[in-house]
Amino acid sequence: MTTDRNSNITAPYRRLEEIFRRCALIGEATGMLGWDASVNMPPGGAAARAEQMATLRVMSHELLADHAVGALLEEVSSIVGQLDPWQAANFREMRRAWLHATAVPGDLVAARSRAAAAAETAWRGARADADFSALQPFLEEVLALTQKAGQAKAEALNRPVYDALMDEYEPDADSARVVSILEDYAAFLPELLDAALAHQARMPDPLPPAGPFPIPVQRVLCRQMAETVGIDFNSARLDESLHPFSGGVPEDSRITTRYHDDGFIDSMMGVLHESGHAMYERGLPAAWRYQPVGDARGMTLHESQSLMIEMQICRSREFFEWAAPVIAHAFAAEGPAWTPANMHGLAIRVEPSLIRVEADEVTYPAHIILRTRLERAMIDGDLAVSDLPGAWNDGMVALLGIRPPNDRVGCLQDIHWPDGAFGYFPTYSLGAMAAAQLAAAARAADREIMPAIAKGDFGPLMAWLRPNVHNKASLLSTDALLIEATGQPLGAEAFKDHLRRRYLGA
Repeated sequence: MTTDRNSNITAPYRRLEEIFRRCALIGEATGMLGWDASVNMPPGGAAARAEQMATLRVMSHELLADHAVGALLEEVSSIVGQLDPWQAANFREMRRAWLHATAVPGDLVAARSRAAAAAETAWRGARADADFSALQPFLEEVLALTQKAGQAKAEALNRPVYDALMDEYEPDADSARVVSILEDYAAFLPELLDAALAHQARMPDPLPPAGPFPIPVQRVLCRQMAETVGIDFNSARLDESLHPFSGGVPEDSRITTRYHDDGFIDSMMGVLHESGHAMYERGLPAAWRYQPVGDARGMTLHESQSLMIEMQICRSREFFEWAAPVIAHAFAAEGPAWTPANMHGLAIRVEPSLIRVEADEVTYPAHIILRTRLERAMIDGDLAVSDLPGAWNDGMVALLGIRPPNDRVGCLQDIHWPDGAFGYFPTYSLGAMAAAQLAAAARAADREIMPAIAKGDFGPLMAWLRPNVHNKASLLSTDALLIEATGQPLGAEAFKDHLRRRYLGA
């Protein structure tokens, strides 16, 4: 990595760096306001917060979309060959961000931000009441504005509308390739699911630990789990929100989960998942802070890091050799339900279920396949928002053989569409596939990783992830990074092999 940021840098390039630094800082402030809205803000503050966030987003947009930025990019384009690899990659990411910004007028940016804020507030009430009709008009407004922005970006990027929207979350995403990968898994799932359920039926059922599981105890346990992964709570927080997420900045991580007093696995795994996201952010190169090349490389790799921790590592036998005694001690419990073998069995239990964030590893991609199909249809104008609940329920039956009894556990369960995040969902399963590739490569490179996990030591794993993923930030494309780290571009085969080993004993 380049450490001398002044070498080979022209005055126009320095000016671009300063503009993007200001945009990054505004983005961080907006993110913190969003965290506060989800964690602390009283309901009555929603309208004021919507205006605050819309104003900051317009400020950032105006900085980036200014015609002077285009002129500076044009100047620097003539000397790209003189830049070092990090500078050249930074310029590439600057230009991509500029194309996105100039495609959409400021009034549309503000309108999308306000509409998403209103829809998110409406979603909270609609979800609680299982009343889709309370969200429908707000979601229709978000969708209409997203379609308008997507069309503008499609023209600027010379790509299909859905691809242009995906590009906001996964740079250079090709929807044809993405859909091919997901639909290939959809074809693979029925046979795998039947075989996994049959294999599971031949084993003794794991014993459910007996409660109570006091939420104060869960909070302490979850904090301990995050610390074990590597989170330093001198520069991090763990809070509660309706939908778990990871945010903040590398020096101030903000992790949330949600607790239920009838069980602890979901909250614990949620924190481990979000800790993976936070560790990625905390491992980004400090020398490129506030520059596009210093950002995480899209949501496929971001999700790979959360799923590396939650699924690849923390649902392994080795993890529960260490974790089961820690968990039993936290709840002052003992007995056969609290053994490493039993708790591992619970963690890899396969059962088609309605809630995405609580789904097992085998059926989780079906949730993403359904959402990808539906959001593409909505963006293309082939599915009206009013028809979403029925289409959702029919899709769940087709993919997993279960029908939601109400919309709270159906199409109201996720915040993404009210928040305007169309094109985000595919990255969850693409991330699972990338995680499988990276985990296999890490284990092959260092045979001590899993024995260390059995002792509660994530150090060797992080020592591999830092140089191979985290420190690279956006220097490389997703495929190029995976090729360097694993020898292969993104694909589903490593994920399929992982599932066969874990769930079929193959």
